[in-house]
Amino acid sequence: MVEDGRDARRPHGELVADVMAILWAADGPLTPQQINAALDRDLARTTVTTILSRLHEKGTLVRTREGRGFAYAAADDAAGLAAGRMRRELEREPERDLVLKRFVSSLSDDDEEALRRLLLESEDGA
Repeated sequence: MVEDGRDARRPHGELVADVMAILWAADGPLTPQQINAALDRDLARTTVTTILSRLHEKGTLVRTREGRGFAYAAADDAAGLAAGRMRRELEREPERDLVLKRFVSSLSDDDEEALRRLLLESEDGA
């Protein structure tokens, strides 16, 4: 790709991943300006605000009023977000048993053992 003085385009999702990493590491909600400063890139204010707004609309971020704008925080940690995506995918399928069967059959031996252990622990705690 030819560069015209700006950084070459980032791989899809890299900027979102960087924003999420900043929010997970933060002690509390951050404003778009704070996130932009932490990214340490030459991004337009509107670029960061658009990313944050879209993540909020998806439920990935929560926001609170901060002056005339908003401050953002992650709605969950990385594992919680991944689990939520998995659950939503499963809920879309009419043949949930088949999806679960295929999922389990694709797991590595270590992951399958971890899943068995977690299921047993959840039964014990119920």
